[in-house]
Amino acid sequence: MRFIIYGVGAIGGTFAAALARAGHDVVGIARGRMLEAIRGNSGLSFKSPAGTDHVDFPVVAAPADIAFRPDDVIFLAMKGQDTAGALAALRAAGVTTQAIVCAQNGVNNERAALRLFPNVYGMTVMLPADYVTPGEVICYGTPKLGLVDIGRYPQGLDDNVATIATAMDSAGFAAFPLEHVMRSKYGKLRDNLGNVVEAALGHGARSGPLMEPIQAEADRVYDAAGIERIAIGNADPRRKGLMEMGAVEGVTRTGGSSVQSLKRGAGSIETDWLNGEIVLLGRLYGVPTPLNAGLVAIGHELVERGEKPGSMTEADLRARLGL
Repeated sequence: MRFIIYGVGAIGGTFAAALARAGHDVVGIARGRMLEAIRGNSGLSFKSPAGTDHVDFPVVAAPADIAFRPDDVIFLAMKGQDTAGALAALRAAGVTTQAIVCAQNGVNNERAALRLFPNVYGMTVMLPADYVTPGEVICYGTPKLGLVDIGRYPQGLDDNVATIATAMDSAGFAAFPLEHVMRSKYGKLRDNLGNVVEAALGHGARSGPLMEPIQAEADRVYDAAGIERIAIGNADPRRKGLMEMGAVEGVTRTGGSSVQSLKRGAGSIETDWLNGEIVLLGRLYGVPTPLNAGLVAIGHELVERGEKPGSMTEADLRARLGL
């Protein structure tokens, strides 16, 4: 089994480095400055509480540069706004029945993948990692790098799930096969509603009283839609002693994925696929979602104005949301 990591950023870079370091066959698909840095440095700098490793693995610019094998496992690790283009590129490159693992935030990626490919898997990723500097990924999870739930989409378990989970365990993750994996992903989506709040206010702002009414909107939408979910946030008992936030020498945590995107000047954040999912479901099921709709608009403004993380005050944000 070979692992194709499509999107070598914070999550994809951690996956690629850890799997390659454990002796697995890995190919990365990267772009822009990250691609140039990995090629120029003959590998990826991977930092964790255990130290720094320089991990070398093949990296290409596009799926068309890979001769795909029937037993390849393809991890999608790009943001939700880039999924449609990535899936089209995979199909054009000859991918057919290979396993497609959506190791992404949000809940729309699996459905989009299933439209084109028959073997789709959901993966909920609980992994504190940063990508800000090209050629470098920092993971803060310890003693395990991260926790992952994995199962077939829309539900079920099979041999691929077991094999992928075993490989992830061998690479330093704690992997949990989960028959109803989307329940876990909807739980993660609820937590990710704070990503844009943190982007607006700065690192550490995605928890606290401000989040309560934002997540309450999601709960009302979930209930109206009959969506089952499980809690996978900081209160998840699996985290204690298994995957906690560790210190990486000489490094301060940047923040969540949207903070990292703004800091890198990536040109987009994934708010449409996080808070926007709650807005969509609210419109489908007749549940008002003014707070999440407001956060979608704010996310767009942050990107359009080229703002850096922390450009708003909490008072400004509360006023915009009518809180």
